[in-house]
Amino acid sequence: MAEARMTVEDLILNLQVVGFEAKKIEHFLSCRKAGNTEEQLALLADTRAVLLDRVHEEEKRIFCLDYLVYQIGKESTSSAD
Repeated sequence: MAEARMTVEDLILNLQVVGFEAKKIEHFLSCRKAGNTEEQLALLADTRAVLLDRVHEEEKRIFCLDYLVYQIGKESTSSAD
């Protein structure tokens, strides 16, 4: 059974959710209309890379917070002795 093709409205909504601005959405849609799958995938890959960089930055912040929590907990137990 063939899978239904995504509607343009669904596609636009998804592109907005991942952070595409209006101009980039227009470019993506023109690539789609022209059948330029390679360019569409490149645009998605670029956006994925940006999002992944943000995730890694946030992970670093979480690790720093965890370290602070650990150090403070360690100091409070050693000062209680």
